[in-house]
Amino acid sequence: MVNAIILMTCERDSISTVGEALAGMDEIAEVYSVAGKFDLVAIVRVAHHDDLATLVTQNMKSVTGITSTETLFAFKAYSRHDLDSLFSIGM
Repeated sequence: MVNAIILMTCERDSISTVGEALAGMDEIAEVYSVAGKFDLVAIVRVAHHDDLATLVTQNMKSVTGITSTETLFAFKAYSRHDLDSLFSIGM
C-alpha cells in the first residue's frame, strides 16, 4: 500500500468544487480544506506507485481549478487509531 499526501493550491472560487471532485475519486480517502499556504489536502491510498502517478498526472489534471500540487510520500504511519485498536482487543 502506498500512502501519500497531496497539498494543493486552487483558484479561490473553485476550492469547494475541486474538493468535491477529488473526494469522489477512488484513490483519495479524504480531502480537507485548510488554512495556510495550501487550500486543500488530499489523503491518498493506492496499491502501487504507478497508481499514484496516474492519479496526479492524469486524473487530477482533469479537475479544473487546481493551480499547483505538492506530493508527499508517507514512509511509515504513526496512528493513534491503530494504537487504540491494539489495546482494545478482548475488551
